[in-house]
Amino acid sequence: MSFTQLNPSLPVLVEGKGKGVAFAVIDYGEEHNLIWVVALDENGEIWCSPNPKVRMRANWTMGRTAQSKALAMAAE
Repeated sequence: MSFTQLNPSLPVLVEGKGKGVAFAVIDYGEEHNLIWVVALDENGEIWCSPNPKVRMRANWTMGRTAQSKALAMAAE
């Protein structure tokens, strides 16, 4: 098991929770999803979310616009 603090933190979208900032990742090893530690923008709650539920937010400079439906389906 490893805990990695992200520096810089990453703006993400957690499905079912909303926008937030990921500031750490927990890796429990093989056959487990990465767990993202995210502080939500709306209310400041901190959630640990499994990798399939976490998405990078749109970033025009990096060419990430709205999330495609193909990516959403691939995560299910």
